[in-house]
Amino acid sequence: MSEDRGPRTPRQKYGEELRLRRIATRLTQEELGDQVVCSPTLISHFEAGRRLPKPDDALRIDKALGTDGFFARWLKDLDSKYADHFAAAAELEQQASLIQQFALSLVPGVLQTDGYARALFRAYRPNFTAEELDKAVVVRTERRRILDASPHPVVWTLLDEAVLRRRIGGPHVMAEQLRKIADSADAGRLRLHVIPYGVGAHALLESLLTLMSFEDSAPVAYVEGFLSGHLMDDPALVSASQTAYALALGDALSHQESIALVRAAAEEHTHGQ
Repeated sequence: MSEDRGPRTPRQKYGEELRLRRIATRLTQEELGDQVVCSPTLISHFEAGRRLPKPDDALRIDKALGTDGFFARWLKDLDSKYADHFAAAAELEQQASLIQQFALSLVPGVLQTDGYARALFRAYRPNFTAEELDKAVVVRTERRRILDASPHPVVWTLLDEAVLRRRIGGPHVMAEQLRKIADSADAGRLRLHVIPYGVGAHALLESLLTLMSFEDSAPVAYVEGFLSGHLMDDPALVSASQTAYALALGDALSHQESIALVRAAAEEHTHGQ
């Protein structure tokens, strides 16, 4: 009896069709990557449905496989609800077996409460409507579902102490957010570590970083800035990112000490300190 793989997502169907068409033309992933001008690892991610090609990549795929615009046209039906720079990372996040995230100044999106996310969106959308704000909050907070998914990924969360101190949304919202993180850590849903101010400089001081690993594919690293993000699958860059994460983790407080610090910070916000 064949194994039940469950329903496939549209992106997985896209990737499977790409794989079948590539095999039919007797191209290896490396050979197709040469024609698309990308790495064989990226072709692997396309075929697994974990990432989508950019429009220009899809056109080059069609040219290499002789598919007369088929993949470029299909791509238009797979638009993401996320910002362009984050769409690929969001897809990977849903399928990762291990997520190791570092946040420099803000709570990672996958852990944000409704109130915290709403305060962030209000801060940088000067001409928002209530409907737009509600939609943005729903899209952001839906990401929390991966913490309850089965099987769920192992999630490591490394925070700079600045994340705990910047009061987003007022004392009540901030206290609620920090208690939510501490509760998740106490419940075993994430491994929590905080890098205290006293450490000074550390290996990840310049950037947000998320590392993602998978059961059957190579790991990736994602960094993000203002209205921009960069997903890295080059082995050398991913390895350097993993090393930086390990170095920063070595400067952090233990899991239990970190939970205690997060709860203490929540109490400080509650009392307006």
